[in-house]
Amino acid sequence: MAPLEAPTTKLVDFSQKSLFISAFAIAFNPLFWNIVARQEYHNKILTRLFGGRSQAACYALAFTIFSLGLLRDFLYEQALRPQPSYPLLETREIQYLAYGLIASGNVLVVSSTWALGITGTFLGDYFGILMDDIITGFPFNLTDAPMYNGSTLSFLGTALLYGKPAGILLAAWVFVVYQIALKYENPFTAGIYAKRDQERAAAKAEGKKAR
Repeated sequence: MAPLEAPTTKLVDFSQKSLFISAFAIAFNPLFWNIVARQEYHNKILTRLFGGRSQAACYALAFTIFSLGLLRDFLYEQALRPQPSYPLLETREIQYLAYGLIASGNVLVVSSTWALGITGTFLGDYFGILMDDIITGFPFNLTDAPMYNGSTLSFLGTALLYGKPAGILLAAWVFVVYQIALKYENPFTAGIYAKRDQERAAAKAEGKKAR
């Protein structure tokens, strides 16, 4: 019996600089918005830049984050082009799965933005623009991070659509980066609302004393 030949095609071509540029962009975006948002919360740097108009400052940050997201997606797509394809990822079943993942990811992202609004989606909490109540309906009844999970699904779906193992690797990196971001964001955001609730309770207690 003839010996099995090992495949000669690389799964991932690490000699391509575009792969590392894409990985950098994926990590940079959440790092950027977390640093800027915390500076805003503590020092009001953007609000002061916009003459005390916190909502205008929040919209400016939203536009910046959205633009960086488009650049990140472009760099991801460019990184996939020179990467080797894998035959098992080019089957019809995988293509259907890819479209399903992309559609599911977009539904999570769009429905989350619709539920939260622009300021709720793009860190309005750090500007003092707080939600009245916690949103528990769709898509938050499926996942507590629909924006991040939806984005991850879209990255994975795109990787499968292109049939590129490198895309799967980058999608895994997206997941890791977002999980790290959530470790920092969730406690900080919870602290913002806990402080708001404490201030409301204190004001209510003072009001009762004044009667």
